[in-house]
Amino acid sequence: MPVSPLKCCINPSILSADFVNLEAELARVSNADAVHVDVMDNHFVPNLTIGLPVVERLQKVSPVPLDAHLMIANVDRWAPQFAGAGLSSVTFHVEASDAPIKLARELRARGAKAGMALRPATPVEPYLDMLPELDMLLIMTVEPGFGGQAFLDVMLPKIRRARAAVEGSGVDVAIQVDGGITEETITRAAEAGANVFVAGSAVYGKPSPSDAIESLRANGQLAFAHNTAPQPA
Repeated sequence: MPVSPLKCCINPSILSADFVNLEAELARVSNADAVHVDVMDNHFVPNLTIGLPVVERLQKVSPVPLDAHLMIANVDRWAPQFAGAGLSSVTFHVEASDAPIKLARELRARGAKAGMALRPATPVEPYLDMLPELDMLLIMTVEPGFGGQAFLDVMLPKIRRARAAVEGSGVDVAIQVDGGITEETITRAAEAGANVFVAGSAVYGKPSPSDAIESLRANGQLAFAHNTAPQPA
């Protein structure tokens, strides 16, 4: 049975927020579906952001659910601790995991949705059998590590293949994209089949982040609905 249509979700990235005032920055995006928390360790990616103690504190003050994107080494050890902190969703990179199925199950057992991320060069096909173990599949549309990069259009076929696999499997797995999302690129990504969008400067770089969220959501929902609408026989 095909999955029911999924709504378009906007997850602002705090990588583009003011790190000195993160509690206030979270309040500015209280109409978001979740907040994307970029955790980088300067090993898996060449950048360093925040760790578990800061994320635990953010979890206590955030008005919306937190979606942690772990761009870190030793993810099999660390990811369950983020789930145990009460986060709504924890996403790990399959390239950093020795046992991704075991890890996904442990995240769910600790009360978090399990997300798995793929770098641009990582093919999706070897992991399609894992879809029942996941709540979200994150397809990176830039190289992980830094904000402000341009959207990689070469990822659109990969998004389409992932969407076809999800619909063919009958599982309810969200397809998230992260990197270069703007008013214009969200339409292309949604038409390809993504329904959860990480947006950094397209939200926090605007005078009103809350208005930017509504605009992005409307654009994405329209394109995604067009993609999933029944086609004439």
